Amino acid sequence: MINLEKIKSEKPIKELLKFSIINIDKPSGPTSFQVSQFIKNTLNINKTSHMGTLDPQVSGVLPVALSRACRLSEYLMHKDKTYIGIMRLHKDIEDKKLIDAINKFIGKITQLPPIRSRVKRAERVREIKFFRILERDGKNILFETQVQAGTYIRKLVHDMGKNIGGAHMLELRRTKAGFFEEIDSINLYDFEKAINEYKNGDEKNLRKIIIPAEVIANFLPFLEIHEQTVKKCLTGSPIFKNFVKNIENIKGLKKYDKLCIFSDNNFIGCYKFISEGDIIALPEFVFN
Repeated sequence: MINLEKIKSEKPIKELLKFSIINIDKPSGPTSFQVSQFIKNTLNINKTSHMGTLDPQVSGVLPVALSRACRLSEYLMHKDKTYIGIMRLHKDIEDKKLIDAINKFIGKITQLPPIRSRVKRAERVREIKFFRILERDGKNILFETQVQAGTYIRKLVHDMGKNIGGAHMLELRRTKAGFFEEIDSINLYDFEKAINEYKNGDEKNLRKIIIPAEVIANFLPFLEIHEQTVKKCLTGSPIFKNFVKNIENIKGLKKYDKLCIFSDNNFIGCYKFISEGDIIALPEFVFN
């Protein structure tokens, strides 16, 4: 297992800031890009990228990758998302009719992105894992839903309302994005406070909020290689069978599955599994 706590406590803070993630509790108002830029400017680093865009009026979990960890965004962001929100019904309908309308949208649905979205407006299939009513106050419905990444909740609520007299979304908050959860997020005020403390010589609170990007081992299968093969891998070599310590970990992998490579607690890179002859995997992103 990769010891994230050891990495977090022992790695020099300047090194952590070159390859980490911060789980921000985005407020309602700024865009996701603006929050990412604020993190970049406050930390005075060369690059940040947010994982999973939130509309300006939507709050909640917004993981922001720092520096070289931005290269991992495509491996980390395409995970299920969980939201809590308020749906406003346009007509006062009975609970059973509302639940029946909701149940028609559980499972795989076809969704057309809204006009103002930045993606191409073409129908695409998305999966709704669940959509449950938490409370009801007249026409206001407090709900929780878990969806496949790339699902538009505002559009989902609108489509649910079509056959019951209409509905729209009043409020929305993301509580989970893949591995990243609301309980572990930090608001911008506390983030800025931790940075000010760090600039004054106290790095304790900054260390607490930094998530080493080696957390990718919680998302992808990983293999450990022998120390003497690290230099070859960092210069672009494929992963050969004799490089690998825990070769049993390839069981269950399918061709072209993503995986990551470590040497002890040191991240080497992300690879695609091929298992052709003595070659186990080919590099996609090497951390050199």
